[in-house]
Amino acid sequence: MARSVRLLFAGGMAAATLGMAGTAAAQDNTNIQRVEITGSSIKRATAETASPVQVIGRDELLRSGKGTVAEYLQTLTVDGAGSLPTGFGNGFAAGSTAISLRGLGATSTLVLLNGRRMAPFARADDGQKSFTDLSTVPMQIVERIEILKDGASSTYGADAIAGVVNIILRKDVQGLELKADTGWSRYDDAKQNKASITYGQGDLDTDRYNWVVNAEYTQSDRLKNSQRSKVRGYIGNGDLRSYGFPIGTQFAGGYVNGTNNVSPGLTGMVRDPVSTNYVTLPGCSTLSATADQTGANGGCLHYADQWRDMQPEIESVNLYTKGTFQINPATQAYVEVGYSKRSTAFTMTPASFTTTVAFPPNAQTPQGYINYGNLNLLAASHPQNPFGAPARIRYIAGDIGPSERNADNEFRRFVAGIKGSAFGWDYDTGFTYSDSTLDLLYTNMINMNVMRAALGDPTSKYFPYYMGAQASKNPASLYQALVVNAGSRSKTSLSVIDFKASRELPIALPGGNLNLALGAEHRREKVTNPSLAGSENGSINSSYVAAFGDSKVSAIYAEILAPLLKSLELSAAVRYDKYDNFNSTTPKVGLKWTPIRSFALRGTYTEGFRAPGAAEGSALSQSTGTSTVSDPVRCPGGKPAAGGATSTDCSIPVAAVKVGDPNLQPEKSKGATLGMVWDPIDGMSIALDAWKIKRENEINPLPYNEAAALPTAIRNDNNLVQNGVVIPNSGTLVLTQAPYRNSSYTEVKGVDLDIRQRLRLGDYGRATLGMVVTHVASWARHESATTVYQYAGTHGNCDTSNCAGTPKNKVNLSASWDIGAWNFSGNLNWRDKMQNVLFAGDKCASTLANGQPGTTDCEIASFTTVDLSTRFNVNKNFTLFASVNNVFDKWAPLDPLTYGGIGYNPMDASGAIGRYFKVGASYKF
Repeated sequence: MARSVRLLFAGGMAAATLGMAGTAAAQDNTNIQRVEITGSSIKRATAETASPVQVIGRDELLRSGKGTVAEYLQTLTVDGAGSLPTGFGNGFAAGSTAISLRGLGATSTLVLLNGRRMAPFARADDGQKSFTDLSTVPMQIVERIEILKDGASSTYGADAIAGVVNIILRKDVQGLELKADTGWSRYDDAKQNKASITYGQGDLDTDRYNWVVNAEYTQSDRLKNSQRSKVRGYIGNGDLRSYGFPIGTQFAGGYVNGTNNVSPGLTGMVRDPVSTNYVTLPGCSTLSATADQTGANGGCLHYADQWRDMQPEIESVNLYTKGTFQINPATQAYVEVGYSKRSTAFTMTPASFTTTVAFPPNAQTPQGYINYGNLNLLAASHPQNPFGAPARIRYIAGDIGPSERNADNEFRRFVAGIKGSAFGWDYDTGFTYSDSTLDLLYTNMINMNVMRAALGDPTSKYFPYYMGAQASKNPASLYQALVVNAGSRSKTSLSVIDFKASRELPIALPGGNLNLALGAEHRREKVTNPSLAGSENGSINSSYVAAFGDSKVSAIYAEILAPLLKSLELSAAVRYDKYDNFNSTTPKVGLKWTPIRSFALRGTYTEGFRAPGAAEGSALSQSTGTSTVSDPVRCPGGKPAAGGATSTDCSIPVAAVKVGDPNLQPEKSKGATLGMVWDPIDGMSIALDAWKIKRENEINPLPYNEAAALPTAIRNDNNLVQNGVVIPNSGTLVLTQAPYRNSSYTEVKGVDLDIRQRLRLGDYGRATLGMVVTHVASWARHESATTVYQYAGTHGNCDTSNCAGTPKNKVNLSASWDIGAWNFSGNLNWRDKMQNVLFAGDKCASTLANGQPGTTDCEIASFTTVDLSTRFNVNKNFTLFASVNNVFDKWAPLDPLTYGGIGYNPMDASGAIGRYFKVGASYKF
């Protein structure tokens, strides 16, 4: 058994089987180098620990055909809701990528590079969650990735509640390596190009130094939704009427929904001050790409896929170098320097003149919001006003054009340290500085003050502004004043000094000597994330999103490894953290029992602690997010209320303002795993682990469906009229408050199964087979003693994640065959179906025009992709490789709820892009 485990580890196979062989097996192989495994500071002769660890090797990563580290990690079964895919261009953290272990969010997943922290992305996801951007990691120089699945707050700190992803880069390069590849979809678009150069020289044993440098360049073409809506049906298509859906999806606009109730349109719509009915201005056929205006009720219907991108345009450069110097036989000095620059551009829809924006209250606007849709913006004398009295409008400024979100992110990292042996101790100490700078530029934004003057002030030099079909009358000088590019520059920085040491103590136990590790660190993290210029007072068409913070943490920790018996090993750790306003003590304990060489039982218990982040705990921080809810006033019990409500009110995007609260308390967590590992036959490894994490005192905004029921919710004044009586405060829901609070707790639990088989085929080479299964038995958020939201198997959680859903089951199957100079590999990724509800027991989140469930059996169908790759070693220096992702060109299942993709779930992006080809070559000098 020990042999198969070591082979798996050395070959880089992803294996959660690393807790298998016993101490006795390690003693039988005294020449094996002692290594440090993620989750422990004690070096071990073999890779086994009591914790479940999944290891992805370099070959497995490169054979996958995925373009980035993030793309690969997001296919793993351990990843869940809250991860950030590349195509999530309309999110807060557009331009970044992240992984969310166990679906607990990127902020509870600690990402390390070579065992040390990196500065978080310079903008919090959902305006709340700090995370590490995986886009900054150069893929071509990755040696392996270790994923610790049981949390390690006692070793690494607070944000390891859900687990740790440790990305380890190569340090054994000799000579020059060149590599390049190019990729394209079956539609000959979405092209990607990548090139890298890696150079290394020096041997620590003979030259007393080693130096490696890597440069990587990546370029990806943008992909528009309109490029798929014409060839893949509902995918990228906002207009789902042909599938039985009503006209008013979340990506529709310009239609009349009833008396005093319309969606902003491209022609401009003017409200009769007397009847309150809206009149649509002419010119629809030349402005909207939607030819079928059936059901628009006199409006001018359009859909977001007329403009919006599916995948952004990306250009990135990653640079990395590391030097190691053997000062003497017992001492090494090392230096790491990393730099990454990534530019993304994502096209959105044109701006609305009648949006609702939120910002910190001020003297002029003490309520902290402006609902431009409830203002009489159009002057009585405006040439397009047919009523001769000030009037309201609804308008999408198609004449200005779509807004583009440009994100330029620069990441820098410097590490310097010394490690070695002294006085019987192995030690490692270093200094890390890392920062991330984000320049955001949103084009074609609206100066709302100029807009108001141009529409409503006849004395203004900007008056009149012509909407829709008459926009050609507007002078260039008006657009120069009206149209602005809004930007912001954000920065996070991280400084860390750390020290750790370990040794074997002269304390003999029945299974061997006791091992001890001690460590300490001090780190400082700064966050400066100002909002877009102009959003601080509602003078542009964007809500205020900002976060500021400066925190310091000092920590000490200790760890022991005690071989209580030849077959029984105890590991235990404890960490003390001192924050500016809080302190914590977090323990972890693990047991591994190996009664026979081929079988072991293991289990861990761990506690975690997370202090409020900058976006959550500072009164200077505020953000406005959007989620789809059923309006409890206009759609009680899932049915439109009488007096003017429609099915649109039963699935309506609502904005909610979240404000930081200095009185928030830290989150605390408890986690446990219990499992077995078994080598039943030669070359086979089986691991089965049950896991459970409970996160208490959780920091979450008030759930949007509850926030929508608050009497303080902001609504339009198109109130319901029932039996001739106007129902006060019953208009269309626009904005509400969702303050951060310490809610009760979230508890997730499930089971992981990992099976690996290594086959020796004689003249036919060798093969490896693998299967990883994750079953989520429960993902429950307990908001109060009486209110529990169960998300397992549903489309939720949508309030604090990307609304990607929480499937109960996910499976990865892998196979690799080496024969002669060839390698053939395949991966199958499957996710389970999900109920198309926001939480278990809720009504169907999407309905057809006839009121029936919007998807078959009110489910989002399961999704399966198969990826194949091959590699041919022309000679020892020259290698050719090719891959096909989504070989069978499976379509991403219809998903009318998610806001990350139009018609499909953003985590199913490979099924939206379509079959994808990649070819490349590498050469070693």
